[in-house]
Formats: sequence, structure tokens, C-alpha cells
Amino acid sequence: LTILIGELDLALLKDRTIDDYKELLSSSRQDAHQLVELLNDLLDLAKASYDESKISITDVRVDEILLDAREFILQGNANYTINLQFEELVSETEQITIKGNEYLLKIAFANLMENNCKFSENNTSLVNILYLENKIVLSFSDTGIGIPENEIENIFSPFFRGQNKYYNQGNGIGLALVQKVATLHKATITVHSVVGDGTTFVLTF
Repeated sequence: LTILIGELDLALLKDRTIDDYKELLSSSRQDAHQLVELLNDLLDLAKASYDESKISITDVRVDEILLDAREFILQGNANYTINLQFEELVSETEQITIKGNEYLLKIAFANLMENNCKFSENNTSLVNILYLENKIVLSFSDTGIGIPENEIENIFSPFFRGQNKYYNQGNGIGLALVQKVATLHKATITVHSVVGDGTTFVLTF
């Protein structure tokens, strides 16, 4: 907000050309968009931090939420590709159903998909769905820049930005939110990454 107000105050100090005003409006619009994104992420983080007893928990199908998350990300990013891949066909609805909050799960899945796309040159996320011994295992993979080993232990900390901040914009809230949603649903989350080769996040329910 301070940056946005400063840019507007500077523009009002004297008359400028139409091109100057257009440049200012474009910059201000970008700042406002980043602010909206930050506020939405903070609100989602707050929702995921509620007491479990205060959050609506119902039977939800993981595959349907993945499809909704995929559509949500692609609506705003036409250059992204998100492929869903089932390791095997699910014979019973119960196999792909968990107790959960549909909204929070959708936001968590969308964050992982978007991260895959943002930090890889081909803007692609591969989501693998596996049902194994009463567990649902979801992996979100990319072939992007990877995460240095010394940063992995901090990536779930709110507002942490590693070397990826030089590659793409962000606010450091997404993965903290994903971890809170995973904890809320008694799921585990692990990450495997090689610098220059890609990253895979694995959620196990």
C-alpha cells in the first residue's frame, strides 16, 4: 500500500504525458493485484488455522476436488498445462473419498499446481493419483528450477522466499497454507527436489 500511494503521490506532483500516466496506471494495477493476492492468501491461511471443530468436514471425493482446482488455475492462466494421471482405475467411490473441507483442499491443491507451473519453463504440472493400501497418495511434479537443499526445511514457513524469488513473484504464504491444510486433514506432506531438475510434493491421506 505504501508503494502504491507513493507512486500516485509522485504522479500528482506535476502534469505528465499520457504515456507516463499509462505507465503509472499499469504499475499501480500490478501493485493492487499483488495486494489482493496477498490478502486472499492471508484469509485462506486464517481459515486453515481454525479449530477443527469449527470447520465444516464432509465426505469429499479427492479426484473431483483436483479437477476443480485444475479448472480454477487454468481459468486465470491460459499458458499453463496441468495433467492429471491415475495410476490405476478406482473401483469403489470410497477408495477416493476422504473426510475433509472441500474449499481448503481445493486451495491447497491449486497452490501446488500453480507452484509447479510458475517455477518451470514449460509451465506444466503433472498430478499423479494413487490409491494404495487404504491411502490416497497425490504427487505434484514439475521439471523446473528445483529447491536448494538448504532451503527445503524452511519452505513451509510463512513468508519464506528462497532463491525462487528471483524467478517468479510470490508472497511466501502458499506452502505454509498447504501444510496447515494437510495437518488439518491428518495428511502428510513431503518434498523431493533437485536443483535444475524439478520438484515433487507428495500428499498422503
